[in-house]
Amino acid sequence: MAQITLYLEDDLEARLRAAAKAANLSQSRWVANLIAEKLHHEWPATVTELAGAWPDLPEVEALRAELGNNTDRESL
Repeated sequence: MAQITLYLEDDLEARLRAAAKAANLSQSRWVANLIAEKLHHEWPATVTELAGAWPDLPEVEALRAELGNNTDRESL
């Protein structure tokens, strides 16, 4: 497991300390969880559970049908 050094301003360090304490985690675990969350590449379950939640939302084909045809681009 790697170790890193962070340089934080006093106010930010105090807020980190308070947040970790409120979450009942060490500062290291709190920061590691935050990094893992930010680097996660999948949609959270709360987002994927919304699929189909709006029954009156038109399908993508219906939305695109109203757009018409694309115009040709200039050749380079």
